[in-house]
Amino acid sequence: MKLHELTPAVGARKPRKRVGRGTGSGMGKTATRGHKGQNARSGGGVRPGFEGGQNPLYRRLPKRGFTNQFRKEFAVVNLTELNKFAAGTDVTPELLLESGIVKNARDGIKILGNGEITVKLNVKANKFSQSAVDKIEAAGGKTEVI
Repeated sequence: MKLHELTPAVGARKPRKRVGRGTGSGMGKTATRGHKGQNARSGGGVRPGFEGGQNPLYRRLPKRGFTNQFRKEFAVVNLTELNKFAAGTDVTPELLLESGIVKNARDGIKILGNGEITVKLNVKANKFSQSAVDKIEAAGGKTEVI
């Protein structure tokens, strides 16, 4: 078998429906739109979610919650990702951005205690979880909130 001999399975591809091309095609005259009415007109039809004038579902359901415009969104880093640095390194937000561990610092960086840390590091970040502080200090490192 060669590339030029490949063909789709029988019945996998259907011919395009050519509507409005004469009565002999079986899809001429009204072009499968039926007779008159909103859907037969050009640009006709109703918008998605329209329920024929009945109060639509999206308006019947109550509004819930709100978006806090003052929220702080931290980029999170787990301890396992810090193992790639050499012992004694000062891990700063700038270093994390350069190394590609964090793509976007947003409102700061939070270090989470997921995984284990085996290297002694001085970590500087905007926030730490308590488990992350415990594990970093157990490995001989230091934490500093900036």
